[in-house]
Amino acid sequence: MTWSEMQPLLEQACWDTLYMVGWSTLIAVAGGLPLGILLVLTDRGGLLQNVVANKVTGQVVNIARSMPFIILIVALMGFTRSITGTTIGREAAIVPLAVGAIPFFARLVETAVREVDGGLVEAVQAMGGNTWTVVRKVLVPESLPSLISSTTTTIVALIGYSAMAGTVGAGGLGDIAIRYGYQRFETELMWITVAVLAVVISLIQFAGDYAARSLHRRGGRSGPAPRLRLLKAKEPAAADVGKAA
Repeated sequence: MTWSEMQPLLEQACWDTLYMVGWSTLIAVAGGLPLGILLVLTDRGGLLQNVVANKVTGQVVNIARSMPFIILIVALMGFTRSITGTTIGREAAIVPLAVGAIPFFARLVETAVREVDGGLVEAVQAMGGNTWTVVRKVLVPESLPSLISSTTTTIVALIGYSAMAGTVGAGGLGDIAIRYGYQRFETELMWITVAVLAVVISLIQFAGDYAARSLHRRGGRSGPAPRLRLLKAKEPAAADVGKAA
């Protein structure tokens, strides 16, 4: 196979992979971020302590994480068809990709949020801040560098998952490697596909590491630390002091 024949295949496969990974990452972050924070809040000593809910949620996350992705694709075929109307193609692949990534990202979020200094949480509570205020002003901003690193890890994992999704006709670089590299013995195209995947993953990892380091250099957060203002009694005016005298 000549390069002129490979190029359109690789270009379309790259766009398909980025499309699947991009949408599944957005869904994974939207679902995994609140789930990971909930695991922290409902744990022992958490702001919403509920041991039963924490254990049940944790077990569901663990079971979902332990399932091999190729089996997850098959197990979710009915659910995928009900949402997308098909089980083949890049739109169909987004469903198992997102479902598999949500518990994975949730555990990473849980680890990142647990690293936040408890003193800041106590300070916000002392000023009358509720749970939502603590999450919005302390937990998320303070753990943002770690959350970015977690998102980068999730994206890299999803690229690997998308390659496996190619085995069931989802398209993308994995599909090219299977159909041409393995089934048609186009070894050169297969190794080019591997090289493209390596470059894409390296670029994503570099961008994620750079963003996380930038936030760490600015104090480990996305912005200034929450301002803890103490209420002070007003000093008596000079005229009032004179009257009192």
